[in-house]
Order: sequence, then structure tokens, then C-alpha cells
Amino acid sequence: MAERSRTVRFRRARIAVVVTASVFSVLAVLLVLAAWRDDHLINSDKGVTSAEVLSAGTLRSAVIFVTPDGETHNPKTGVLYPTKLTVGERINVEYRRSDPDLVRVAGRDARVAIIPALSVIVVAWAIALPLLWLLGSPPTLWWGALSTRLRAARARSSRSHTAG
Repeated sequence: MAERSRTVRFRRARIAVVVTASVFSVLAVLLVLAAWRDDHLINSDKGVTSAEVLSAGTLRSAVIFVTPDGETHNPKTGVLYPTKLTVGERINVEYRRSDPDLVRVAGRDARVAIIPALSVIVVAWAIALPLLWLLGSPPTLWWGALSTRLRAARARSSRSHTAG
């Protein structure tokens, strides 16, 4: 009975590890997709102007700029792709004319989010895979399960082709 309880605990722990690594991976992919969406929105209604950097950080930088209609904008969420900016610097920004709070540093786009997102995915799985191994799920079991599923999928596919 104790052995069964231990097996169930290890199985739940393995599931938790896989779910956690998968959640981090999905969130990283969603981050890149959101950046592409923002870029698409900006490109579909783009305005370009000069801005002053008010505060600079690795995750958020504040800018202030004036649109052609004379309105001054200081987006609450900051500027997209804010790396390597310095306070007081004048930069070109691209913004969505219908929503000037959506602004990015000119010349930068979602591609700058790919490497950090991939890094998150690699680190998540670099931690998860050894944990899975320690929890009693060595790679030989993964490959065996994967090959069994692939064979079953091929068999179903060939049966559906011969039946149709």
C-alpha cells in the first residue's frame, strides 16, 4: 500500500512539473504573439515622431512625445521594446494614431521578444527534464511512450486511408 501511495505521489509530482514547464512555455509564446499583435496594430495606423525618454529601465521606459495635432502623450504603459535607452535621450517612436498610448521604439519589432521567450522555454525545460528524471521518468520511458503513440497514429492513419 505504501508503494502505491509513493507511486501516486511521484506521478502527481511529474504531472505538476510538466504542467508548470508547459505553462511557462505557453506564456512565453503568448508574449511573442501579443508583441506581433501590437506591431500589427501600430503598422496598420502608424504615426512617427520624436520622443524624449523620461525614465529608462530594462522592462519599462517612459517617453513623452507630441503628435501632429499638437497633443502631448506620455503613455502609462511606457514604450514597447525599451532596452538600451537612456534618460534624456531623443528617439524616434512609432505609434498607433488612433491610440497614441500604443507606442514602440522606431525600428524595433516583435523579433526582439523571440530570444527572451526562447530563453524562458529552454530554462523551463532544462529544469523540468532533470526533475522528471529524478522523479522516476527517465528519457528511455519518454522515447518508448512517444514511439508507441507514433506507431498507433500511423496505424490509425493507414486504416482511415484504406477505409476511405
